[in-house]
Amino acid sequence: MPPSPIRKLVPFAEAAKKKGIKVYHLNIGQPDIETPPAILDAVRHADIKVLEYSHSAGNESYRRKLVQYYKRVGIEVTHEQILITTGGSEAIMFAFFTCLNPGDEVIIPEPFYANYNGFACAAGVNVVPITAHIENGFALPPIKEFEKKLTPKTRAIMVCSPNNPTGYLYSRDEMEALKEICLKHNLYLFSDEAYREFAYSGKAISAMHLDGLDQNVVLMDTISKRYSACGARLGAFVTKNKQVYDAALKFAQARLSPPGLAQIMGEAAVDLPEHYFDAPKAEYMARRDLLVSRLNKMPGVYCPNPGGAFYAIAKLSIDDSDKFCQWLLEDFSYNNQTVMLAPATGFYGTEGLGKNEVRLAYVLNLDAINAAMDCLEKALEEYASYLQKGVLESSKM
Repeated sequence: MPPSPIRKLVPFAEAAKKKGIKVYHLNIGQPDIETPPAILDAVRHADIKVLEYSHSAGNESYRRKLVQYYKRVGIEVTHEQILITTGGSEAIMFAFFTCLNPGDEVIIPEPFYANYNGFACAAGVNVVPITAHIENGFALPPIKEFEKKLTPKTRAIMVCSPNNPTGYLYSRDEMEALKEICLKHNLYLFSDEAYREFAYSGKAISAMHLDGLDQNVVLMDTISKRYSACGARLGAFVTKNKQVYDAALKFAQARLSPPGLAQIMGEAAVDLPEHYFDAPKAEYMARRDLLVSRLNKMPGVYCPNPGGAFYAIAKLSIDDSDKFCQWLLEDFSYNNQTVMLAPATGFYGTEGLGKNEVRLAYVLNLDAINAAMDCLEKALEEYASYLQKGVLESSKM
């Protein structure tokens, strides 16, 4: 099981804090946006005498509520095509377990969400990466590159849009191109849509918006980022393929039921006014604009402008992102502060890529982002001197 590039540096951050250093956490997608009080109140005011198991597929009342939510975003499904999961993570695992056999392959554009590797490992599935490039903002690689990766063991393509970790928002044309290759080769299209509401440069195109692909699509969803409710651990597995759904339900039955209190929150979330997303979306856009502007003003740094989600990948003038991110926590501070980043190596499946890239999550307020960028700018200056000193010392040996 591969380590998480997002969490593996936590011991170094904890050690820095024990020394009295303030750490700005840009390493993990934990929003600081307030969870809507109405959905917390729904749990507080629930008339519960016994907290029972729910149906393994989730409470029917919640699944029927989600039908309303999906209709508002242009997705037509029934409650019998929705299976409630323990976070989006379990939805992804169910997709791997139901649609793929051990030894099968899933093609995923890289960089990709690092935990896909862990889920694939648990399912005995092989991830086949296809490289997207920072120079064009991590756009979908040409379909001919996907064709080159196909083997008799290829069973699925997986995408996330808006994307974690790049923030890239796939266009309608890109999603249609994926539809054509899936139909041509009878592949599943796994679509991680955790960040649907946070699209800034256009509309998020769901895999379920693609005509003629109903039997191939498995949509994975979650309330974690949508309503800043990561700790609720409430997701959804959505498919119109009954055979796939029935197989996933067996896994759901084996784990008994999804979180009960969280489903109460989920029902209340569907009733939030449609303008609820206006404020968090505007806040994330302001944070994005500040972060990208500050990064691109630093010597030797390049960061494309993300089209959605709340992540960005930046190329830095460093030798090794794992070493640099650890150095930030172990050996660097500026005004008794430092910044925690996620080395991009863990988001690539191809060995050697991401060595000079980091992922940043703009989940802190504007003042904190400014302070974090002050730290990073100073750190890059010091690290350049640190590297130069190392080169000079080694040349004397």
